[in-house]
Amino acid sequence: MTDRGTRPPVAAEPLTGSTGAGDRSAPAAAPTSTEATYPTEIQAEVDLFLAGLAFASEGTTRGLEEAMRYSLLAGGKRIRPVLSLATAEALGRDPQELLPLAGAIELVHTYSLIHDDLPAMDDDDLRRGRPTCHVAYGEDVAILAGDGLFAEALRLVLERQDGRPEHLLACVRELVAAAGVNGMVGGQYLDVTASADLDAAGVRRLQELKTGRLICASVDCVGLVSGLSGPDTMALSRFATELGTLFQIVDDILDVTGDEVSLGKRLRSDERHGKPTYVTTFGLERSGDLAEKHHRRARAALAEAGERTGTLEQIADYILTRRR
Repeated sequence: MTDRGTRPPVAAEPLTGSTGAGDRSAPAAAPTSTEATYPTEIQAEVDLFLAGLAFASEGTTRGLEEAMRYSLLAGGKRIRPVLSLATAEALGRDPQELLPLAGAIELVHTYSLIHDDLPAMDDDDLRRGRPTCHVAYGEDVAILAGDGLFAEALRLVLERQDGRPEHLLACVRELVAAAGVNGMVGGQYLDVTASADLDAAGVRRLQELKTGRLICASVDCVGLVSGLSGPDTMALSRFATELGTLFQIVDDILDVTGDEVSLGKRLRSDERHGKPTYVTTFGLERSGDLAEKHHRRARAALAEAGERTGTLEQIADYILTRRR
């Protein structure tokens, strides 16, 4: 690239709306009336790094690179790589040192979006305010663009991420596991095959795999490449698990209540396809309650993770209150 393990299911929580004993000592949820501040300075660093990536080494494949960069540089909040850099900060590392890993995680995420938007999957024609990759370049090139981004993500980590070989291996193992059958792709399979009346536990598991697993990897991979695991990162891993659930609940709520222009995508996509979501399963009000509960749990986990978690707290507050 030129310069331009399986996570077990999370135990199901009670569905009664009670916050439980574990929530009483947690920090209060951020107010949901206004959108919390997002660490845009870290987002800008990620954007700059991604803009400097090039993939094709010969002219014959420049068109494929163009399609890859079209989706990669389409904008977005870069939640996953920003999480990685904020985790590096929390672990006392220079976030700049983790930019290759953070960029690789965003490449994997972008590949998943390209494939998700395909006619055989969600059949969406708008992503981040502009035509989806298959609309702009055709289905055949879009499929290859997604494939290429996944492969280049691995090359980016292996060629440019500093770390001891065994730590890099553990990091890459976690990343591909999070993206694979026991992670994101498995969740996508459940998404396209699930019936609309999937029960609450089934909806949770689907979203843990499809969305939560890569969000967890965004945090866990930083610890692994730093040679840390177990007690050293347990609280951060719990935070990531809660954050992944929070993110999906809010995403499902915004798919019903959000503004198409602000979100940059068509609304009610899951509803059109008869897919189960937190909103279809629990309703809007209960989904909002669940979002606040998982936010409290995420903040409680951070309270156990050390003194350098300010940016992670900021991200959690933003995800709870985001409007786009």
